[in-house]
Amino acid sequence: MQGLHMVGVRHAYGRTQVLNDISLTVPAGELVCLLGPSGCGKTTLLRIAAGMERLQGGSVTIDEQVVAAPNVQVPPEERQIGFMFQDYALFPHLSVFDNVAFGLFRLDQGAARTRAMEVLEQVGMTHHADKHPHLLSGGQQQRVALARALAPKPRLVLLDEPFAGLDTNMRARVRQQTLSVLKQTNVATLMVTHDPREAMFMADRIKVMGENGQILQSGRPEDIYYNPVEEYVARLFGPMNMIKGTVRNGALETSFGVLSVNGQDDGAAVRLLIRPEGINLSSNGDQPGDTPVEVISAHLLGDSSIVRIRIRDGINSGAEFQARIPGAFDLMGGGRTWARVDPAHVFPYPQEQ
Repeated sequence: MQGLHMVGVRHAYGRTQVLNDISLTVPAGELVCLLGPSGCGKTTLLRIAAGMERLQGGSVTIDEQVVAAPNVQVPPEERQIGFMFQDYALFPHLSVFDNVAFGLFRLDQGAARTRAMEVLEQVGMTHHADKHPHLLSGGQQQRVALARALAPKPRLVLLDEPFAGLDTNMRARVRQQTLSVLKQTNVATLMVTHDPREAMFMADRIKVMGENGQILQSGRPEDIYYNPVEEYVARLFGPMNMIKGTVRNGALETSFGVLSVNGQDDGAAVRLLIRPEGINLSSNGDQPGDTPVEVISAHLLGDSSIVRIRIRDGINSGAEFQARIPGAFDLMGGGRTWARVDPAHVFPYPQEQ
């Protein structure tokens, strides 16, 4: 099968094991994101795929060619890989055109020029071809770096936190452009990020890496988000509210009503994690599970608001929770407020002993 195949990859720096039996596949035409916190081994895995870090255990195959194994180490320049670094790594003394054409040395001058201009057209940078990198914005530099990575028609593209240096608005625009270009080329792409929203937007599949150097969960973005296999994975996607309790008849009794905790044994002590967007607020309290709350604070974030609430009644009386609601919340509006929980955003996990 075309694409990247890594099997049983292990790597250590001294006595510190950073990759522990990692296996993954990136088919041609797919973008796979490695998601995890800094220091979990994401970039090391990327560097092993590129040949910049020597393989210590396992194997790496690209388009059915073994490029790294116990007795095989194909140099990076012979792997037909496009690598886009976090800082773009453009040559400051070369023009945009010459940066893109740099990897086309195997082509004659005419073919190299045609190909370089072709990829610059793809990323919308033909009118900047004669400029030098320092004259470009961060977003423009990122697009030139992408063009340079794609120019030699690589079998595999590797992206290392490619949007980290861009401001919020520019990041959103460039991210969309990058995804569109990569899909047009039908190339296998492996991307590293610690930003869960970025992974959700970009990836066909996400692989969540833990601090133990292993892949904890793999699947489509919606699978990871709505069915996190453990608390570590759930918390990667942002702040969580928590209710502790004991399972009775497959459920946990809370001020929000009886919430199902499927998969947990009766009598087990559990932590129920609830995403802020899983707490809905209303002014009428006429839905099942509505519980009266006191609003402590509200902060508008633009398209949504973070509202801090305190439970008035029931088993969790006095407990504080964070809700995320669309648009603005009128803190001065007065009146009573009720909250209820959306079960799709509730995740039960065993309490640590």
